[in-house]
Amino acid sequence: MSKVLLALTSAALVALSGCATNQPADTSAAAAQTTQGGISAEAQAALAQAQADVKAAKSKNALWTTADAALKAAEEAAKKGDSATVIKQSKLASDHVQKGLAQLNYPTLKVGD
Repeated sequence: MSKVLLALTSAALVALSGCATNQPADTSAAAAQTTQGGISAEAQAALAQAQADVKAAKSKNALWTTADAALKAAEEAAKKGDSATVIKQSKLASDHVQKGLAQLNYPTLKVGD
C-alpha cells in the first residue's frame, strides 16, 4: 500500500513540476503569469489537476467528501482571484483523492461471523 501511495505522490509531483517556470520573481513576471481569470498560471494548473483527480476518483467511487469540499473551495477562490487559496485547496483535494484511491486497495472489513 505504501508503494502505491508513494508512486501516486511521485507521479503528482512530477506532473506539477512540469508546470513550474524559471522566470525571475519580479512584479512584471508575476503580472505576466496572471491568467485571464485573475489567478496565476500555477494556481490554474493546480486547479485543473485537482479537477481531473476528483473526476477520476468519482469514476471509481473513491471520492472523499473532504476532497470534494476542497475542490469546491478552490473553485470559489478562483472566482474571487485568490491564487494562494486556489493552490492550497487544490493540493488538499488532490492529496485526499490520492488517499481515497489508495484506500481501494485496503482489505475489506468483515463484521461479525
